[in-house]
Amino acid sequence: MAKQHTIEVWVGAFMAVGFIALFFLAMQVSNLSANAAADGYRVSARFTNAGSLKARAPVSMAGVRVGRVEEVRLDKNTYEAVVVMRIDKGVDSIPTDTFANIFTAGLLGEQYVGLQPGGSQDYLRDGDEITQTQSALILEQLIGQFLFKKAEEGGK
Repeated sequence: MAKQHTIEVWVGAFMAVGFIALFFLAMQVSNLSANAAADGYRVSARFTNAGSLKARAPVSMAGVRVGRVEEVRLDKNTYEAVVVMRIDKGVDSIPTDTFANIFTAGLLGEQYVGLQPGGSQDYLRDGDEITQTQSALILEQLIGQFLFKKAEEGGK
């Protein structure tokens, strides 16, 4: 009976360690861990339409993740979406004339910010704003424009 109890305790301890490991793995994958947004500098960009861009979405340059979206909010004066991004501290040479686009990745439509560097000798610093932006493409608008154009061509 004592041997059975010892085995049950060891199995329980093993299961507890497994659940703790799964929890930490899930936190790392979902970028909800405490150190996910600790280092780096903040830059912002304004878009006429941010689509379904969300906080913690990746910010990438040349296909490499260089930061995360920290916040997406509406500017009540200009009615533009203001996207605040935290760029990793190791990426400290992004030119000030960089172009920011909102792209869609994958079949599920996850959106991210893509940065295309410019040629300026000056670099973005904490609190700077990227002025050259292109908003998200909205599939419904593209389909509507396509159908309207086809209907217009059919009427001629």
